Amino acid sequence: MFLPGESHLTSAGSRGFSSVDTWVFDLDNTLYPSDARVWPQVDERITLFVMQLYGLDGISARALQKHFYHRYGTTLKALMVEEKVDPYHFLDFAHDIDHSSIRLDAALGDAIEKLPGRKLILTNGSRRHAENVAAKLGILDHFEDVFDIAAADFVPKPERSTYERFLVRHDVDPGRSALFEDIARNLVVPHEIGMATVLVVPRTIDPFREAFEQEAVQEPHIDHITNDLAAFLSERVLPVVG
Repeated sequence: MFLPGESHLTSAGSRGFSSVDTWVFDLDNTLYPSDARVWPQVDERITLFVMQLYGLDGISARALQKHFYHRYGTTLKALMVEEKVDPYHFLDFAHDIDHSSIRLDAALGDAIEKLPGRKLILTNGSRRHAENVAAKLGILDHFEDVFDIAAADFVPKPERSTYERFLVRHDVDPGRSALFEDIARNLVVPHEIGMATVLVVPRTIDPFREAFEQEAVQEPHIDHITNDLAAFLSERVLPVVG
């Protein structure tokens, strides 16, 4: 999809950034690269939780976990509906990971700091997880707040109510905001309500994620695609808004 030596793609008629004053970022697999090995650890912890809850072996627990993910959007939502699991206990367990492989990202921090206006994190994970990861990346201080899955009443993206709740909570005008996200389907509603949308994909195939989660798909609801977020902000956004 990308031309040789290129890392960004902008669709014809895409929404730009000249009027944006609120910058919204997903966390997992968006603000850090796959080699940070954050998500594989979380994914493994979720599998372990399912193993212990149901008394299953690893393969069976993994299959059930993926069934839950595809049916409910997140394993957490499935377990809350079917087993009345305490969501806070689940999140603490799933996010109990080693952060040592997360490297300071000075280029990303510099680019985010220079964005004019407000910066917010919108995640299906927990506030604690988002703050821990963002702190290791060296970018936490650039964000005004984190809107996490608890703030969304444990309703995950891509549900419309989650975005609507986020907009109200933080008084965000969708027509003056941009969302950076790693899963294409999570950009459908944001684009419908007026946000500029940017799909962040891995530079190489990530073996720990499903194919649909990392596809650089060209769809009407995706304005821009990049496999290098820091460079995209520096090369495609800051020259327009800086």
